[in-house]
Amino acid sequence: MSHPALAQLRALRYFTTLPQLDARLLDWLLLEDSMTQRFEQQKKRVTVTLLREEWVTGADIESERPLLADEPRYWLREILLCADGEPWLAGRTVVPESTLNGPELALRQLGTTPLGRYLFTSSSLTRDFIEVGQCGELWGRRSRLRLGGKPLLLTELFLPASPLY
Repeated sequence: MSHPALAQLRALRYFTTLPQLDARLLDWLLLEDSMTQRFEQQKKRVTVTLLREEWVTGADIESERPLLADEPRYWLREILLCADGEPWLAGRTVVPESTLNGPELALRQLGTTPLGRYLFTSSSLTRDFIEVGQCGELWGRRSRLRLGGKPLLLTELFLPASPLY
């Protein structure tokens, strides 16, 4: 299944220097903790609509490839994170095959579980960077995270109904 928000997510253009933004916007875009938890703090029931979950090759992740190890296959997961049924965020996770061993195998079996519920329970989670991007009027961000030192790339696009706006 596809969704128009995924095309916008893939069209995000990232800033090399963070532009002048108001504090409220920066608070959302530079959040180090779980976006799932932040949405739940809005007193909403957070659910995942799974759009795509499958193995892909490097050709399918052209723009993300320079930020990850060069491998024959990557696990791709694309979702909508909804609050009370309303899409607030489109998410895309790219995981190199070599990351998926040991406890990280669970990344392939998340289904409709929010990624944040898995990631932020790990004591070995670190974040290399957050890049802020924009597509038209929509804001997004991209982060390379590491679980036990093993990388994955998470891209998030805040949709119009999101409290970021």
